[in-house]
Amino acid sequence: MGISQYLKQIGRRQGARELSREQAADLFGQVLDGAVSDLEIGAFCLAMRLKGESVDELCGFLDATHARLRLVPAGGRPLVVLPSYNGARKQPVLTPLLALLLAREGLPVLVHGTPTESGRVFASAVLQALGVQALAAVRPIAAGEAAYLPTAALHPGLARLLEARQRIGLRNASHSVVKLMNPSAGAALIVSSYTHAEYGAAMCEVFERLGASALLLRGTEGEAAADARRVPAMDGFSRGRRLRLQERQAGSLAAVPELPPAIDAESTAAYTQDVLAGRTAVPAAIAVQVEHILRLVRP
Repeated sequence: MGISQYLKQIGRRQGARELSREQAADLFGQVLDGAVSDLEIGAFCLAMRLKGESVDELCGFLDATHARLRLVPAGGRPLVVLPSYNGARKQPVLTPLLALLLAREGLPVLVHGTPTESGRVFASAVLQALGVQALAAVRPIAAGEAAYLPTAALHPGLARLLEARQRIGLRNASHSVVKLMNPSAGAALIVSSYTHAEYGAAMCEVFERLGASALLLRGTEGEAAADARRVPAMDGFSRGRRLRLQERQAGSLAAVPELPPAIDAESTAAYTQDVLAGRTAVPAAIAVQVEHILRLVRP
């Protein structure tokens, strides 16, 4: 075993070659299982960061991940999955608002994530301020419930790989995997986002190849909630079949007066409560996003 043969293939400054889907699954599986040294993990993270992940490699990484996850038991309605790993640096993190709006529509909603760097406000902190405590273990999610599950409960090895960012200082392939993975044992809709257009194209192809059901958009600072300042383009996927649900609306607000000027967890939680209580309007972009998600999960 070992991954040295794969590192030789992907780690060359010139002439780096892509891994096959099977090779990528073997490599990533060994990393998740803790079968390789910290030195090898660091080399893998840096090599993939420099080379970039191909669609075949992403599919292989997901194959290995899905084979090892502690899956959320299936329920009566499709589980809406919101990966949340970036947090907020400039704008309030509105992933909790999106989750609670969807739960209010009777959907089971799972937010999964883990803080991966200091200096940002994460969805977990906002949810805690709203009284939504992190689950200690995987369990069914009820219709009308929004729950938060730390990544370590899904797979400890995946959480360790995400945490490597704090030691290495760079994102690695695990940050791509968590935005694409399906942690449900039953039907699910993955709501995910991208920052760069070329990565969005790769995510589209991955969802198509895996036959996933998903909604994909350019998110807010890497989060899955639509930016309150604009309505972005949104693509839907129904068992891998791509649908253009929303064209990008021209123009952008410089600021949204209703948003709190501070982005700390308590201010964001208070704003979220005001929206849910009807004291403040739902941001137009998020209202549109909710409607498209409801369309995708409708029988």
